[in-house]
Amino acid sequence: MIFNTMGNKLNPAILFFHAMGVTGDSSIPVADFLKEQYYCIMPTSTVYCAGQKYIGKADEIRQIENFLRKQGIENLVLIVASSIGADLAMAFLTQSKIPVEHAFFDGGQFAQIGKLTRCIMTPFLYLAMKSLYWSKGKTLKKILWCDDEKIKPYFIGAGKNLTYRNLRHQLADSLENKPFPALSEELQKRTFFEFGSVEDHFKYRKNVMQTYTHGNFPVFDEFNHMQYQIRDPKGFAEILVSVIEENELPQRPFLRSLA
Repeated sequence: MIFNTMGNKLNPAILFFHAMGVTGDSSIPVADFLKEQYYCIMPTSTVYCAGQKYIGKADEIRQIENFLRKQGIENLVLIVASSIGADLAMAFLTQSKIPVEHAFFDGGQFAQIGKLTRCIMTPFLYLAMKSLYWSKGKTLKKILWCDDEKIKPYFIGAGKNLTYRNLRHQLADSLENKPFPALSEELQKRTFFEFGSVEDHFKYRKNVMQTYTHGNFPVFDEFNHMQYQIRDPKGFAEILVSVIEENELPQRPFLRSLA
């Protein structure tokens, strides 16, 4: 992994888990509005790091824990996970001994996909992500969930170092067709599972609600996958601060809850 940070490490720490196909730096626009008050930690998955080999989620967690210890971080005030980052973030929540006070999942890809399907997906995803690097982002509008120019550089950066082996190994132990891991009732109450109302991943929301019955399930009305944090990083940062300080979301016209 590669770790980028913003802010003073003596401040409360926030750990970001990035989406598929982008680097950890994709969280910089949000972290830029948090850095005065919080220490923002943005690892880039080994999958997108030059010369590194992805071993598995357990090894990714080990790398994060080692980094946090070296930084003197003993607990996290918040973890923020986007898209497939939710898969690794959930493993961190349930396997790491480092305490986490709050969690926010933005469009979490809580998919449970069979092994064969994941194998079939791998070459298509690999070519899609590499094409973004080869074309300098020109294929973005055709093949991926977000065509916003603001996130394009992070797609290009991830595609540069992506190897087929690393992607294959990541998908072998991600999005598995297994029950969701258990979270304590108390942690569920401090966890927010947000989905955009028009994103394809919205279909996973019902299963997540049935598993984590004490959680919070806000909806970003009329927003697509991760679209709000990309288009309005300042507004998204304000939502995260509200989660940390109040354990609730601020009033916003597009924010609603659905049964």
